[in-house]
Amino acid sequence: MKKIIMILMVAIGVSSIAFGQTKMSKDTKVEAQVIALEKQSWEAIKTKDVKFLDALLTDDAIAVSGDGVANKAQWLKSTFADGCALKSYSTQDFKVVMFDKNTAMVTYKATQDSACNGKQDPANIWLSSLYVKRGGKWLNSFFQITPINQ
Repeated sequence: MKKIIMILMVAIGVSSIAFGQTKMSKDTKVEAQVIALEKQSWEAIKTKDVKFLDALLTDDAIAVSGDGVANKAQWLKSTFADGCALKSYSTQDFKVVMFDKNTAMVTYKATQDSACNGKQDPANIWLSSLYVKRGGKWLNSFFQITPINQ
């Protein structure tokens, strides 16, 4: 009976690896770090702290939103353009998934009061950010913003 249980446990473990399944983060230190970076990102956008976000994003970062796909320079330019402002925001329901020791994805919901050139941004959104550890620092290499259907 013990052999059968061991075989089943190995089979489940191998199938999880084979199908690319990941686990929710059990590394609370990494989880806290990437969530803190996400929260700091929101504050940087609100206070127009371009330096913080420029340092946080990898040089090859990609952003995906309803406006399309943007590289780092395009996203920074559009986010901090004259006529664009984030008045208020709240974030909740953070979840972190570790793909390996140097790759973490954080997903969560946010509510925002944000507009750009008179066009109101969606108030309720889902977000995902992919962080990679480079040079001992967690950096954002990809993020996506998706409006929540209501």
